[in-house]
This record gives sequence, structure tokens and C-alpha cells, in this order.
Amino acid sequence: MLASESVRRETLLETVGGTLVALLLYWLAHSYAETLGERLERETPLTVSAVLRSLVRDRAIIRGAVIPIVALLVASALGASLSTAVLVAVWTSAATVIAFEVLAGVRAELKGTELIVQVCAGAVMGLAIIMLRTLLH
Repeated sequence: MLASESVRRETLLETVGGTLVALLLYWLAHSYAETLGERLERETPLTVSAVLRSLVRDRAIIRGAVIPIVALLVASALGASLSTAVLVAVWTSAATVIAFEVLAGVRAELKGTELIVQVCAGAVMGLAIIMLRTLLH
């Protein structure tokens, strides 16, 4: 979300607010889609508890987004312009994806080529985030 932000006419509050709304909608839509898929397989009705279970299961979406949002707020608090703060958040997003891939690989006890391939997958995703920012601006 932050990679596509245009900060020309926005304030920090609008940027953070818009990002949080989009994040919450994405989280809800993702969880709803998973719940719908399960319901179609099992032929069961929609229930609030099923959606809530899916939201809890997909909470990593929120956890992963906290780090770049905090980076945005910290950069802004340190006096960076909104444009620079968003750029810091975008680069933090890319670095976070790579760091989580390293962590996942280490936890899976991957070694050598397997670990390198996994980290490279994260690097490709991180690069995609940065490229999106570059292409849209």
C-alpha cells in the first residue's frame, strides 16, 4: 500500500489512515476469501465464528505491516518529509520480507542452497515492492 502512496497532497495522518484502512480491508477480504473457499468445500453456511477464526489465522498480515508503519512514523518524528518517510517505510517493507525469509529458513533449519533460494525468494518480493514504488512515481 505504501509503495503506491502519492504524498503530493497528503498529510502524515491521511497516509497512515489510508494505509490502515486498506490494510484492514485487505485482511478482511483475504480472510473472507479463505472462509468462502472452506465453505464451498465443506458446504457449510457463513458464520461469524468462521470469519473470526480466519482473521486470527491470518493475523500475520497485520503483524507484517506494523514494522513499515512504525518506520514511517519514526522517520516522520525524526523530521523526515512525508515523501522520505514513505520511502523509508517502503524500503523497510522490502527488508522485512527478506528478514522474515531468513528467519523462516533458519527456523526450518535450512542450510546452503536451500537457505539461499528461500532468501532470494524474499529478495525478489522485496525488489518487487521497491519496483512498484519506482514505477508508480
